[in-house]
Amino acid sequence: MKHIILATVITLSALSLAACGDTPGDRAISGGGIGAGVGAVGGLMVGAPLEGAALGGAAGAATGALTSPSQINLGKPSWQN
Repeated sequence: MKHIILATVITLSALSLAACGDTPGDRAISGGGIGAGVGAVGGLMVGAPLEGAALGGAAGAATGALTSPSQINLGKPSWQN
């Protein structure tokens, strides 16, 4: 049951904090970083921070790469400022 809750939290967090940038590559990188951070915190709550970071990073990267800036836009990535 813990794994189902963890996967749900990570997926919803990654979708709500998908990515920033204009290109699919930028969005995948920033989405992966955001998702890994959120996933690690979520995983820590159930005793599996590494698994949470891995799942969150994968979900965030996929979401960032598969969405467009018109769907989710958090601005320019920090490495382009």
